[in-house]
Amino acid sequence: MTAGSDDARDRGQRPLRLSAFVMNTNSHIQHGLWRHPDARQHEFTSLRLWTDLARTLERGRFDAIFFADVLGLYGPARGDYAVNAREGLQFPSNDPSVLLGALAAVTEHLGLVFTSSVLQAHPFEFARRISTLDHLSGGRVGWNVVTSAQESAARNFGADGLEEHDERYRWAEEYLEVVYKLWEGSWDDDALVVDKAVGHREDAVYADARAIHRIDHDGERYRVAGPHQSPPSPQRTPVIFQAGSSPAGSAFAARHAEGQFILTSGLDKTRALIEETRAKVAGAGRDPADLAFFLGQAFVIGGTEHEARRKEAELDEYLSSDGFLLHSNLAFDPETGEPLDPDTPLSELSTRTNVSHLRWMRELSPDPDPRVRDLATLAARLRGRVVGTPEQIADRLAEWRDAGVDGINVMNWVLPGSFEEFVDEVVPVLQDRGLAQREYTPGTLRRKLFGRDQLPDEHPARAHRNAFREVVAR
Repeated sequence: MTAGSDDARDRGQRPLRLSAFVMNTNSHIQHGLWRHPDARQHEFTSLRLWTDLARTLERGRFDAIFFADVLGLYGPARGDYAVNAREGLQFPSNDPSVLLGALAAVTEHLGLVFTSSVLQAHPFEFARRISTLDHLSGGRVGWNVVTSAQESAARNFGADGLEEHDERYRWAEEYLEVVYKLWEGSWDDDALVVDKAVGHREDAVYADARAIHRIDHDGERYRVAGPHQSPPSPQRTPVIFQAGSSPAGSAFAARHAEGQFILTSGLDKTRALIEETRAKVAGAGRDPADLAFFLGQAFVIGGTEHEARRKEAELDEYLSSDGFLLHSNLAFDPETGEPLDPDTPLSELSTRTNVSHLRWMRELSPDPDPRVRDLATLAARLRGRVVGTPEQIADRLAEWRDAGVDGINVMNWVLPGSFEEFVDEVVPVLQDRGLAQREYTPGTLRRKLFGRDQLPDEHPARAHRNAFREVVAR
């Protein structure tokens, strides 16, 4: 048996990691459900909603809460945004990084993962913010690296429009190089001394300047002198997540990511995607086991299958086809902003934005060549929905684990009810079957996921450790 198959066998015996996929907005994924009488996602500006949810997730031994984020509106950059406003479709939305500090204060183990685009923050400021959050949370921060897929987002930050898809990943490469230098290379492990030298004030030393280094990065997009403003946090570099599965996105994940969020249409395609990406990880000189795959799933739970199907029908009554169509960000001409003919085959669409999303929509369809008119139905009804009793759901999740999935990114219908129901009814069954953990591993998010606090030597960020020691502080 090969080492690779040994790894697969070992992963098949591990509990699945659980992540709650949310957004600090009214309508995140299941558009229209905010109207449901049990839904409270319209209260997203309330701190109490999120702190209560974080406590619920920790009670259910979830590994992380993962916040999505966007920087602009779905649809044409200069188009009408009546649907966005009517549906509250990821608009308005608030900054998730501000919320993480509050969630860190009311939890002890829950990982705190948020999305931030290379578009929105200078890497020096961002590195400092991440380090601060990692200190405050005891090392529980993760970063979902995105390059932004909305024309309006680019315009919000002064550009005329989005750069080409693959060019945005090249941009992300330099962005990561800068923050890696700050997190990994700017401060040596022994730089923070904190010696009060009681009775000898002149001998007191807080930090050793000889062990703190400028990085003097001079690249195509950024010039950053340093040194990093924060001392090394428990993880130094946060756990790196990534969601794109385009060729450029997959290659980026193979080099950098420790967690990848995926949406696929079936066991065989999921297994193939994971095996192909793990091979790319090995090709990048990393251990394939150092990348964990989190599959997005939404659950409709019933005491019987009949009850679950009844609840599914009730939920479907609230779904907004306009919302799902807009969220696809594909039903308009990217150059003119004009709506596409509803009979346009998806195979003929050209996009610089949601490349992997378009592929997923085509994979989800029973029609070999679905049309634009099918986008809303595909997104609403076929994306990662599991309907059944807790036992039936556990059966399905066991199949996903056997296919190589490491974790489940749980998508809610209503907040906080969907997660309360999952924690109370599904998690105990998963724990009984060894599919979910009963207790947390103490320590950082990276230790919980991979058994270590900091990145392994094979990760490209570690190349910057001690790389600046020859620079004399001045």
